[in-house]
Amino acid sequence: MNPIDPDFEALLVYLKESRGFDFTGYKRSSLIRRVNRRMSQVEAADFPEYLDFLQVHPEEFTSLFNTILINVTGFFRDSDSWEYLRSEVLESLVATRAADSPIRVWSAGCASGEEAYTLAITLAEILGVDAFRDRVKIYATDVDEEQLAEARQASYGEREMQAVPPELAAKYFEPAGNRFVFRKDLRRSVIFGRNDLVQDAPISRIDLLTCRNTLMYFNAETQAKILSRFHFALSDGGVLFLGKAEMLLSHGTLFTPIDLKRRVFRRVPRLTTIAGPVFTGPVANNSGAVVGLDELRDVAFAASPVAQLGLTSDGLVALTNRSLEKLFGVSSRDIGRPFRDLDLSYRPVELRRYIEQAQLERRTLRVGDVEYGRNGDVTHLEVEVSPLTGGDGSLLGVNLTFQDVTSARRLRDDLEHANQQLEAAYEELQSTNEELETTNEELQSTVEELETTNEELQSTNEELETMNEELQSTNDELQSINDQLRVSSAQLDDANAFLETVLTSLRAGVAVVDRDLRIRMWNKRAEDLWGLRAGEVVGQHFLNLDIGLPFEKLRPMLRGSLVEGGVSSEVSLDAVNRRGRTVLVRVACAPLRSEVDGPATEGAIILMETNEA
Repeated sequence: MNPIDPDFEALLVYLKESRGFDFTGYKRSSLIRRVNRRMSQVEAADFPEYLDFLQVHPEEFTSLFNTILINVTGFFRDSDSWEYLRSEVLESLVATRAADSPIRVWSAGCASGEEAYTLAITLAEILGVDAFRDRVKIYATDVDEEQLAEARQASYGEREMQAVPPELAAKYFEPAGNRFVFRKDLRRSVIFGRNDLVQDAPISRIDLLTCRNTLMYFNAETQAKILSRFHFALSDGGVLFLGKAEMLLSHGTLFTPIDLKRRVFRRVPRLTTIAGPVFTGPVANNSGAVVGLDELRDVAFAASPVAQLGLTSDGLVALTNRSLEKLFGVSSRDIGRPFRDLDLSYRPVELRRYIEQAQLERRTLRVGDVEYGRNGDVTHLEVEVSPLTGGDGSLLGVNLTFQDVTSARRLRDDLEHANQQLEAAYEELQSTNEELETTNEELQSTVEELETTNEELQSTNEELETMNEELQSTNDELQSINDQLRVSSAQLDDANAFLETVLTSLRAGVAVVDRDLRIRMWNKRAEDLWGLRAGEVVGQHFLNLDIGLPFEKLRPMLRGSLVEGGVSSEVSLDAVNRRGRTVLVRVACAPLRSEVDGPATEGAIILMETNEA
């Protein structure tokens, strides 16, 4: 057994919480293999990195779901099994039903719809087209919205249609361009909708349920849960049609095989059990007196499957049974204790006021929808408080019964959900009819557009040939330009080298600054003079440099050079060089202009010369 990977489980929880797809019941080996396939395509190293990728790229969800949900289907897939289903199951089903009784079919995991339309064709062949329209409803469900959208179109290409016999294709499909569309009048009997087999309530009163090669992707626990819902969905005598990979050998209490080779099973009816024990009358001796009546009553009370508690009229515990002890821990050891001292008197519901009311009004009270949590599970209870009176009408005590109605509550919730699903299905049917009308018009328009597109493609092909010749000519021009750029680049390198030689040869330190006084160039002599290399000062503010120049005396001169129409100026002042010696420095500042006589300045050129050799 493979160990649980917490990172992978965290990814599954994220998919469930963010998009509503619960893959926790899928077999981990195949599921991890498919997720790894997507991870390799997006170059994610591990599951946490892939989770981050999903959060940043929500469009990846579609690709991931398409990889996980392997939508492999086709018309009359495994034709031998379909022939058996038609001749041995559907024909006998139709023969045993009244002429006007409805036939309900559910195709679970329908993918792109081929299986649902195969069912429609098969039933239409048996019933006739008119009876099919009047009597048959086929509910086709899947979790993949994209596949459902494709199935609703009922449009298939030549490759998908190869499995349909030619006579049936001609009878039930109408050509639309290079595709084939299922007949509109029969399409109304096929209703598509989203249904998650793990989370959503099943469709009820189904005569035939097909779910082919879907269960094999789930683990054993989830399969059992789904099969239990299928059992609930099928009517008595309903038939389950599975794929070749599914056997149901361990679910004999739910389904019995009709033909195991072709994976056709029939629903096993649930046995209805009588609530509570059944007793025969007490044994009488020859004189007619009942023997052991008191002991029989005690044993019967203790063995009752319903938790019961008997109280005296003054509120003392008088009777308990095993079901009560199992449910609340109240046993025969508590007999004689005041009921108010027990946790049961106020938990899970305050019972003391109901006991007082029942004693006062001398009538039975019922307390419904009581939730009782134990061992992490929630049990729903219905509590009945009944006053016990003697033959003379005096109050003997009170009897409390605690009925476990958890299953009934769950069934009621499932029924409400199913009713909501049914209403949604009817609304979807109406919407589908409207969509089909629109789709027919769109398909006709699409055919015309395709013809126009074909002509445009031909014209585009000719333009591309012309463009190819132009590109060839452009390529030659670009080659020539590239040669010119190579020459220009060499000339620029020569000019830069010449400029560097000139600046290096000057006895004066040179600094070039922009309008913000940030240094753009710093020559070798400036490095020698102040001890700062070009890499250290380029981009720095000139007045913020840690050198021996008295900048407060240079600010007016620099501002005069940087203003519009700035002029050249120079000044001599004492400074400290990099060796710490005081030297006389002649500083000249000239505006840097892009045009010789232009008024606008782009910066300034600063020359710094000393009387040192």
